[in-house]
Amino acid sequence: MNEGHLVSVIITTYNRRPYVKAAVESVLAQEYADKEVIVVDDGSDDGSAEEMRGLPAGYVWKENGGISSARNLGISLAKGEFVAFLDVDDLWKKGKLATQMRLMRETASLISYTDEVWVRNGKRLNQKLRHRKYSGMIYGHCLPLCIISPSSAVISRSIFEEVGLFDETLPVCEDYDMWLRITCRYPVLFVDKPLIIKHGGHPDQLSRRYEAMDTFRIKSLAKILSMGVLTAGQRRLTFDELKKKCAVYAQGARKRGRLEEAEKYAALVDKLVLYDGLQDTR
Repeated sequence: MNEGHLVSVIITTYNRRPYVKAAVESVLAQEYADKEVIVVDDGSDDGSAEEMRGLPAGYVWKENGGISSARNLGISLAKGEFVAFLDVDDLWKKGKLATQMRLMRETASLISYTDEVWVRNGKRLNQKLRHRKYSGMIYGHCLPLCIISPSSAVISRSIFEEVGLFDETLPVCEDYDMWLRITCRYPVLFVDKPLIIKHGGHPDQLSRRYEAMDTFRIKSLAKILSMGVLTAGQRRLTFDELKKKCAVYAQGARKRGRLEEAEKYAALVDKLVLYDGLQDTR
């Protein structure tokens, strides 16, 4: 899994011209030589393509379709046995790829992720306890929120052949959805080193466009419950998390005066509680 195992690095971008070159160069600077770089431009009209001139990396432009469609196109073009991702406003630190590939080889892991440095508006942030990261069968830890940053992950392409690609119906939280599908089946190796730099605070970040992020997580939870891939223990954890998220969302909608929406999710909680009670009596 060291040199000799090709890693396809997929960088997705949309109107991020000031960041493209630095992101690509942070990958090209990796000591791990057996890699290819694929930049998927999701419909930029800001001249991002000009930043690619002279860089030894592949570049493909597509009509805007969202980050999932961009990542999926990158996966379809990838030639590597392993796939890694980098969001264009993030950076890889030196040694990132070599460290992961070495540790994955030593532990026979098919997926790994790393710790990260958070920078928002130019200032470094401390991660909170709820963002703590884990190794092993970490499905339960992934239910409340994403603990795996796509920019830190390296994944065997065989995993995508089993769990499928990113859900293109989700405009956000598509990574949450993917990690649920992966971590319920596979152990994950956490590399306890801050090997990526995540930049936040941009006014046009996807997370700022959608106020109700939990609606998309609720959709993912309902979906995975319907797939028939969870163990009994995983189903219980997922069911409990779904009830919790629906209740919290209903409460928030009520506070904001969105009463119809609040009633919809409150009614869903009641149905889930009723279903849970019927299951317990069997």
